[in-house]
Amino acid sequence: MASSYSYLNFFMLFSLLSVSLACDHSELPLKSASLGNWLLTEGWMNSTMFDGIPNNDLLDGTIVQLKSTKLQKYLSAEHGGGSIVVANRTKADIWESFRLWRVNETFYNFRVFNKLFVGLENQGQGNGIVAVSKAPSSPETFEIIRKDGDPNRVRLRSPNGLFLQAKSETEVTADYEGSSWDDEDPSVFEMAISGGLQGEYQITNGYGPKAAQFMRNHWKTYITEDDFKFMSENGLTAVRIPVGWWIAHDPNPPKPFVGGSLEALDNAFKWAYKYRMKVIVDLHAPRVSQNGYAHSATRDGIQEWGESDIPETVSVIDFLASRYGTHPSLAAIELMNEPLAPGMTVENLIKYYQAGYDAVRKYTNTAFVILSNRLGGDQKELLSFADKLDRAVIDVHYYNLFSDWYKTLSVDQNIQFVYNQRAANLSAVTTPKGPLSFVGEWSADWEVKNATKRDLQRFAEAQMQVYKHATFGWAYWSYKCDDDSKHWNLRWMIENGYMKL
Repeated sequence: MASSYSYLNFFMLFSLLSVSLACDHSELPLKSASLGNWLLTEGWMNSTMFDGIPNNDLLDGTIVQLKSTKLQKYLSAEHGGGSIVVANRTKADIWESFRLWRVNETFYNFRVFNKLFVGLENQGQGNGIVAVSKAPSSPETFEIIRKDGDPNRVRLRSPNGLFLQAKSETEVTADYEGSSWDDEDPSVFEMAISGGLQGEYQITNGYGPKAAQFMRNHWKTYITEDDFKFMSENGLTAVRIPVGWWIAHDPNPPKPFVGGSLEALDNAFKWAYKYRMKVIVDLHAPRVSQNGYAHSATRDGIQEWGESDIPETVSVIDFLASRYGTHPSLAAIELMNEPLAPGMTVENLIKYYQAGYDAVRKYTNTAFVILSNRLGGDQKELLSFADKLDRAVIDVHYYNLFSDWYKTLSVDQNIQFVYNQRAANLSAVTTPKGPLSFVGEWSADWEVKNATKRDLQRFAEAQMQVYKHATFGWAYWSYKCDDDSKHWNLRWMIENGYMKL
């Protein structure tokens, strides 16, 4: 964990001012911008960041299916794992899908449905292919050799130096010595890519030794002091900053993550203070993924966070609270972003939220503590728990996206949905004497095609009119976004007259 003389002097000064300048109810509701894709990578917001990675279509978490060209059948982990690998499926489904763990640009581990790894039988002593190992090592590491000019035609070299082959539908072995790319060659497979991730794990592991310099350049240039000046001059009063768990281990976090994001977060607090803004620090990515999404910095998209992960996650909150708890620009610490139901139980979540809340209160009684609702859960399920906590906030996220139903709505139907349904939803979590409410993410992007500028202005205005009733405030996703849809980009929306705060 990092500290420096200048940092200590800087924060000692702020600690003396914290009692009078800490976030107060009189400054609410906040109008915030989320600084997405800054200290926590989300590749969809700027996919060109991955352009310099070799084999960048085979990053950690990429899902592949492998079809034998000779048998015209898919490789499959019998029973989803725990047994042999066969080549007898005519269609590819979950048992026929393998999640890649990238060792380097050509060597990979293959994780199956039951979270086991494909490898040589008998701990590498045999030639049979099985999926039984809980953790990958040398017997579970395969080289993917792609055919020149046809990169989805592949052969897999096993740790014994021989190629994996589909001898028959029930016999898959690693003992082939040939070198042909013919369809009749039992070691040739057609590889289909059916899903992938572009998060912090993928970019840092993908760049390998070059990741440290690449990420530091990104953190230095993606968000600058000028952005805070712009936000302040255009009516924003706060920023919501997603961070990952490795920030607590800066400057030398565990690989593949790299140091430097903590210095960038320190700069954000400095700039926020200069331009009289507040900061919401949001733990978007605990060590073990709470939702399987790329923004959780998951390696392979599997949701695994559970009760045993509470102490380590609390330690990250403790670090953040100890470092920024007395800073006058700290508005709140968000304990976890978007836990996903039903994999995340409400019992485990509340147990963590209590421990995380207690960690924050060790260092500050004035900062708010934000509790994110479970995606797919009852948005009121945390109210009775949060009602017992002082300066607690319930975070809800509202997007007119991510469901085919929204594709059926016209411009006016989208707008009326906001005025009616969204207003009712927000009212349900905005109680007179209970926790405050926070629309922690929303966007003017939608499913309407060929909308006019006036249509977008009306849609954005409707949301601002409704979400201003959130007692803690709202945060637009995102301040900056290089995706083709500029409606995710709050700065662009302001500069081009779509939104006025």
